[in-house]
Amino acid sequence: MTVPGPEWRARAAAHRARVDELAGPYLERRAAGATHPVIDFLFTYYGHKPAQLRRWHPGFGVALADAREYDGARGYTRRADGAYTADPAYLARRHDTVEFVVNLLRATANRPAQLSCFGLHEWAMVYRTADVRHDKVPLRLGHAGTDTVVESMSLRCTHFDAFRFFTPDAAPRNAEPLTRADQLHREQPGCLHANMDLYKWTFKLVPLLSSDLLLNCFELACTARELDMRASPYDLAGYGYAPIRIETPSGRAEYVRRQSEVAERAGVLRAELLNACLDLLAPESATSGGASA
Repeated sequence: MTVPGPEWRARAAAHRARVDELAGPYLERRAAGATHPVIDFLFTYYGHKPAQLRRWHPGFGVALADAREYDGARGYTRRADGAYTADPAYLARRHDTVEFVVNLLRATANRPAQLSCFGLHEWAMVYRTADVRHDKVPLRLGHAGTDTVVESMSLRCTHFDAFRFFTPDAAPRNAEPLTRADQLHREQPGCLHANMDLYKWTFKLVPLLSSDLLLNCFELACTARELDMRASPYDLAGYGYAPIRIETPSGRAEYVRRQSEVAERAGVLRAELLNACLDLLAPESATSGGASA
C-alpha cells in the first residue's frame, strides 16, 4: 500500500497538532527553565523526546510517496519506485524485541487484574527517608504521616520498575520481592505502571508500529500518570491536582474506580498492540512488507 503525498502529509499534520496539544505545555516550561512534577516524567523517565513523538509513522507495510523527509530516518528504506517505507531489514533486527513484547503483553493480559495496591508505590519510595524524588513539592502528610500510612497498609506492588525505587526499609514490606527476571511472571493488567508502559513498548518499535497507536498509548500514559501522582504522598494542589486520599476508605474506593477505568482502556490498547506485534512476527511480514498498519 502506497499513500500519496497530500494524503499522508495531512495525516502527519493532524498527528503533530495532537502531540502539540498534549506536549506543548511541557515544551513551554522547558524553554523557560521550569519543571513539572507530574508531566515531565512522561519525557524524562521514558526518554522519548517530543520531537520524536511528533514525527508521524504509518507503520510497517505502508509506503509513503514523495517523502524525502524520511530519507535517512532510522528504520526506513527507499524502494525502487522512490517511496519510503519501514525497512524489512530493520524489522529483522528488532525481531527479539518484538517477540519479548508479545510474550509480556500476552502474559499480562492473561492474568486477573489486581486493584488493591492503592498507589502505595509512590509512598514506598519516600518511606523513612529524607531523600524524596520531588524535593520541591512538600509531602501532604509530612514524613512521619507518610511513614504511618505505609506501615498501616500492605504493599502489593507487582511492577519491578516501581519496586526498584522503594527505599531499603520499604522493599521488605512488599508482598513479594520483585526482580527484572520475574517481570514476565508478575505483570498484571490492573497495574498503573504496566499500563503506562504500553507507551514505552510502542515507541521502542517505531517506525514498525503506527503513530496512531503510539499517541493513543501516550494519552493513556498521561491519564495514568495524573492518577499516579494524585494518589501519591505529594501535595500537588499548587499544580491544580486535587489529592486522592488513599489513606482513607473513600480515597481508596475512588482510586480503585479510576484505576479500573485506566485498566479498561489499557486492555483495548494492549490487545491492539499485541495484534500489531503478532503481525510483525508473521513470516510474510519479513519477506513481503506485511499488511497495512
